[in-house]
Amino acid sequence: MEISRKEILRYLGYGNREGDEQVNALIEDVLKELLAAASPKSIFRSYPLRLLPDYEIDFTVFRTKSRNLSKNLADCEEVLLFAATLGTGVDVLLHKYTRLQMSRAVIMQAAAAAVIEEYCDEENRRLKQEYEAKGYYLRPRFSPGYGDFSLECQREITAVLETPKRIGIMLTESLLMTPSKSVTAVMGVSKKPYRCEIKGCESCKKTDCAYRR
Repeated sequence: MEISRKEILRYLGYGNREGDEQVNALIEDVLKELLAAASPKSIFRSYPLRLLPDYEIDFTVFRTKSRNLSKNLADCEEVLLFAATLGTGVDVLLHKYTRLQMSRAVIMQAAAAAVIEEYCDEENRRLKQEYEAKGYYLRPRFSPGYGDFSLECQREITAVLETPKRIGIMLTESLLMTPSKSVTAVMGVSKKPYRCEIKGCESCKKTDCAYRR
């Protein structure tokens, strides 16, 4: 994986500023250790999709209501439920340095966030190529907790994908995932190309966020 150092600095709150020599050196050291400990895994399954009145969405295996997600899934006839994780080894490192060296733990948290996002992007690019070869187009992934897409839907996604058994992702009572560097998402499948892929910061209206690209 090609991990963007700018993304790591963004997660650290640097915005568009460059890191100094000491910070950049620590990022490189942390990344080396982090990637050695990570064991990335992902899973997805596809289901028929129906968009119902009043922004209700029928994923076949569960239903939810979301205006933001309904817009994202417009013109889609199928949906991919997706989950990915960096594995428990990354959590072991994070816990270790939280006790021993907080400065390293902070950079490792930022680096791990950048790594899981890049891993998801890489897997999504692979899926896009597979589907486009069959004449279908994928919408950008959309995760529970984003916009008005209820975080409660993580229960359904992890259950349907059997993530505890398949890739080791479990959900706590407070809807936190373990391992902590894990992602769940949905991606619409359509026969219509998507003109402009807007995701993440570019689609968020909170322009004063310290972590904005």
